[in-house]
Amino acid sequence: MIKRSNPWHARSTVSRWAHVLERTGLALTGASCGLFVAAHVGRADIDLIGSAAAVFAMMIYGGAGFYLGIDLPPAPPDHRMHLPLRNGLGTRADAVELLSAAGTFLAAMAAVISVSSIVLDETAHPNTALLISLSWAIGSTLQIAAGVIARKKAEAS
Repeated sequence: MIKRSNPWHARSTVSRWAHVLERTGLALTGASCGLFVAAHVGRADIDLIGSAAAVFAMMIYGGAGFYLGIDLPPAPPDHRMHLPLRNGLGTRADAVELLSAAGTFLAAMAAVISVSSIVLDETAHPNTALLISLSWAIGSTLQIAAGVIARKKAEAS
């Protein structure tokens, strides 16, 4: 993914359309992760996902997570001026990047486990299904939080 430092209004029309297309693809990927987890949990012997509205909500939430959390706005120009870091965990921008990465990993891992279970035609154990859905929800929430925090900082700069 190419990180652009130009503001939105300074981009070409092709660049803007490419960005919208990319973000839409990310949102669709997140929505499909939500759909796969919902399908996996729906196969378990628990009534956690009982309606089409709940499945749709998971898809919307997953889409929002991937849309907001994967393509973070660039860090401020002075972000890397404090390197090398010897005794520390990094900056706030690093923490936001870690939130996004951890969220993407959790959501994607839950989706991969769900898809493999569906493809292999395995019946989900209720506790496992609950753990997978919780992992997916935490991952999507971390992505959304990272995206919101990063965009709030970008607006403040």
